[in-house]
Order: sequence, then C-alpha cells, then structure tokens
Amino acid sequence: MQIIKYPSPEDWKKIIERPAIDYSQLFALAKDILEDVRQNGDKAVAVYGERFDKVSLKNFEVSPHDIYEAEGLVSEALKNAIGRAAANIETFHASQRAVSQKIETMSGVVCWQKSAAIEKVGLYIPGGTAPLFSTVLMLAIPARIAGCKEIVLCTPPDKDGNLHPAILYSARLSGVNRIFKIGGIQAIAAMTYGTETVPDVYKIFGPGNQYVTAAKQLVAMRDVAIDMPAGPSEVEIIADDTANPAFVAADILSQAEHGTDSQAIVATIDEEIVEKVVAEIEKQLNELPRRELAQQALLNSRIVVLQNNDELINFTNMYAPEHLIIQTRDYATLAEKIVNAASVFLGHYTPESAGDYASGTNHTLPTNGFARMYSGINIDSFVKKITFQEISQKGLQNIGQTIVTMAEAEMLQAHSNAVKIRLN
Repeated sequence: MQIIKYPSPEDWKKIIERPAIDYSQLFALAKDILEDVRQNGDKAVAVYGERFDKVSLKNFEVSPHDIYEAEGLVSEALKNAIGRAAANIETFHASQRAVSQKIETMSGVVCWQKSAAIEKVGLYIPGGTAPLFSTVLMLAIPARIAGCKEIVLCTPPDKDGNLHPAILYSARLSGVNRIFKIGGIQAIAAMTYGTETVPDVYKIFGPGNQYVTAAKQLVAMRDVAIDMPAGPSEVEIIADDTANPAFVAADILSQAEHGTDSQAIVATIDEEIVEKVVAEIEKQLNELPRRELAQQALLNSRIVVLQNNDELINFTNMYAPEHLIIQTRDYATLAEKIVNAASVFLGHYTPESAGDYASGTNHTLPTNGFARMYSGINIDSFVKKITFQEISQKGLQNIGQTIVTMAEAEMLQAHSNAVKIRLN
C-alpha cells in the first residue's frame, strides 16, 4: 500500500482516484453483443455462452428438479446461515415499506402518493471467482417484499454447465420465479430484450464485471432501467489510536480479495498506527487463499495521514466510499458529519463483512464516487411512486385562478381553458 502523509487538500482529488477503466472498447463490444441478442435471441445467447463461459447449453433455464436437487447439496450449517441472514435482511427491508397518507394542500384539493411494485425485474448474480449467493438474498428479498410479480435471475454457469447449489437454494428461499444459466453481456441483453426463453424485464439489478457494467450502462440509455452505476468494490477505513491494527488490516484485506481492481483507503490522524497496520497486512496476507488477487488490489490502495478531524471528514465526503468503516473513539460524532457514503460501519466490532452477509442492510451499493448522489439497494429501488389528486367543485374554485394565471403567463391557453370551462 502507498503511504501518503499530510497531503495538501489540493492533492486529494488525485489520491482518491479509482483504478482506471477504459470503457470505450468495452462499449463497442457490448453494443455488438446486445444487438446480436436483440436480433437473434437464444441462438446468440448460446454462441456467447460457448465463447465466454466455455460451455454449450441446450436449455438455459434451471428446472424445479435441479433446484430441488441443489438443496440436498447445501450443508445444514450453510442452510442455517443463509436462513439467518435472510431473516435479518427481510426484517430490515420490510421496515422500509412506505405508508401513504392523503394531504389536503388547500380546501377541496387532496393529493396523495402510492407505491406500486415494478412488475418485472431482472437480477444479475456474478459468477467469476466466487459464487455470490449472498447477492441473491440482497436483491430477491427486497423485490419480493416490494411485490414484484416476476423476478428473473441470470448467472453464469461453470464449465460443466452447473450453477452453485447455494445460489439455487438462496434463489428458491428468496422468491425468485425463474433462473437462467446465462452470464455476462448476453445475460443483460436477454433480460433487456427478451428471447424465446428469457422474458424481458423493466429494471435490471446486480453487480458484475466491467463488461456487465458497460452493458448495463448502454441498455439504460434507452431500453430498460438499471439499479445504479457500479464498478469495482471499495472501502475506506477511518482509524485512530484506539483502533486495533489487526482489525484494520483484516478489513483492508476483506475488500482487497474481491478482485484486482478493488481499492482500500485508510484515513487517519494518528501517524503511529501506520506501520502497525502495514505489518498486520503482511502477516495476514500470507494466510489468504486469494492472496494474489489481494496483492494486486493493494497496489490501488493507500494509507493517508491527515492533519485533523475536519480534514478526515472533508476527505471522506470527497471520496464518497461504497463502504466506510469508522474505528475511532468518537465514531458516532464523526458519522454524523458524513454525507457521502453508501454504507457505514461504526465501532471496532462492526466489520464490513457483517453488511456483506447478514446484519440486514443491503450490500448492493454505488461505487466510484456515485455515493454522492445514489443510494444503495432498498425497497424503493423496486417500486415507482404514483401520485393522485382529487379536487372538488369548491376546491377548483379555490385553486382555479392560480392555475389560469400561471397557464396564461406561459401562453398555454388550452391549459387555462380546461379550468375555465369547469368554473363556468
């Protein structure tokens, strides 16, 4: 990790840069594949499955029998863990249901809002270097709670054409309706345009590699909604002299093992903890099965020593991390001043892993600084809000002249007439 001590605020923008991704070539490739699947459906999906996933499939959809068999391959210990996590995720997200109320904005003018579930949603679950069955819980459970009628899941198969049993078990437990063995750009295309076997959806959710990210951005321009812009995962840790260096190092490495393009940043005003953290990273890194991935990610990572708490707060809000861990004696005070972060973990005993799996909060979060304007996945992600209004005859008499005056000032006479004809 690079160590930077007392940088000038003018240099912060450079320090918080994420690993660069050139999307120009990715967009060109994604555009061709999207169009091919749009035109040729399942045939094109099969071609790209052979090319990228190295598997030839006659049927993409997972059968009920396959799902039933997968359940027997998941250990009881893992089933219990998934069940506990699912219950916590359900409890937290169910609390987010909106309660609508009618508001009389003036006498005789009543307005209200209703949440309506997005009817068809698509969930993308990465395969890659790890089977992210936890992401199934994070996406499907809120979708079910929101009331989505059709929940479609796509995830890449292994080279034998199989899906990890824990993904299938989690999908059944969470309420997924249909599961398809399709990965990458072709999965995004299939859910966007529909094929002979895969239904089209109205909104696509889920993380993915740079190719999936590029495809989601392209289809979002005109064809379907997406959850958020998302790139490689990241964490910032604010630590002081009360922080346990072993805890800090473990949190850094839990982020770094996601992939070579992940990033971890430690921000501190206590210079003496730097070497302790570095020593712990070296010690723990050697024990990791995925240490080569983590080592590459550490090249993108930094420890930054700042002057005071004001700089800590300003630096953090500029970085706008996906995950923010605050391991300080005054963590509650610091947290109150954070306005740009997707998910915050407070205190010495709250690792990011808790939110990744089982505390109940959602781990599908904006990255790359998009926490400045995007939220993580929640119930509102799966609904749209419809407004209603009802005006009585007396109400129109009360508000009518206001409407007429404004409409005529904008030279929209028909708008004005729609009120006048009722008043007359």
